[in-house]
Amino acid sequence: MDKHPIGDLMATTMQKIREMVDVNTIIGQPVQAGEGLTLIPISRVSFGFASGGSDIPAKQPAQQNAFGGGSGAGVKIVPVAFVVVKDGDVKILNMSAPAVTTVDRIVESIPELIDKVSELFRKDDKETK
Repeated sequence: MDKHPIGDLMATTMQKIREMVDVNTIIGQPVQAGEGLTLIPISRVSFGFASGGSDIPAKQPAQQNAFGGGSGAGVKIVPVAFVVVKDGDVKILNMSAPAVTTVDRIVESIPELIDKVSELFRKDDKETK
């Protein structure tokens, strides 16, 4: 049995999508933005894929292997945050709208809370010495 052309069509489209969307699209390359300052972009990637084909009935004997097909894909890349590394401190700078619910606000404040608690422990250690 011969290989059907729709398989080749889908394989080519999927290969092109793999080339466009990789981990470097989601977590970008670090950018040096000054002395001791590094920015790492974080993006949300969405993509859609469609493919189809048909064996068109041949009206003439010379067109026995007639085939019609098409495929398409779309990619949407939206920046959502930057990881900011400055002098050894790491913070996340969100690019999205502020949190709406109380739970969202609590989750977003956890990194800042950890920083403050760590700072208090450092102060206590210095005072005890």
